[in-house]
Amino acid sequence: MSPRSASVNEELRRRSRERLLQATVELVGERGYEATTLADIADRAGSARGLVSYYFPGKRQLLQSAVHRLMHVTLEAALRREPRTEDGEELLARAIDAILGIARDHPTLMRTHMAGILTAEGFVQCPEQQRLAVLLRDTVVRYGSAHPDSDYPLLRALLMGAVVAVLLPGAPLPPELLRSELFQRFGLRWELGVPPGEEPPGGTRPRAVVQR
Repeated sequence: MSPRSASVNEELRRRSRERLLQATVELVGERGYEATTLADIADRAGSARGLVSYYFPGKRQLLQSAVHRLMHVTLEAALRREPRTEDGEELLARAIDAILGIARDHPTLMRTHMAGILTAEGFVQCPEQQRLAVLLRDTVVRYGSAHPDSDYPLLRALLMGAVVAVLLPGAPLPPELLRSELFQRFGLRWELGVPPGEEPPGGTRPRAVVQR
């Protein structure tokens, strides 16, 4: 049997890495961070345990990469869903709804992730984080920003703050309220994206004027 080509080997490595990332999302969401071991993740992924250490220097880095992949996959699906659109305001609305949706649907996972990035380690510069950054920045460009290099970090910070507010133990804010504030900040109509109800909290608000 002839040896596998470099492209085949690369695809196998990509799939192996993605299985580990998906297993991490599932197990941390089910059991929490402390109760999930690297051996558990390898077993769930159907991978050799040594592969975890081969791809990732530790569990914290693995978790961050897994969450960034989840965010990238979810955001990409939201931006490309039918009906397809090139409207920048609709795309930004979908992006906001996608990130708030992850906080709503994966609370244990996202609380752990946010706690991790607020430590001294900060963001892990991994391929998953870089792909997410490119997609978010492109959304800002499509929205019509004249200064994407400054507006993208602002959007990222606002989304991170909204996720923290949704997940804050003992005093969470309703996602609908945070959505309303973000939409007003960017001058987006409530009916764009995937609105959770007929009216924003407090009733219909006039559209904000945003300088681009």
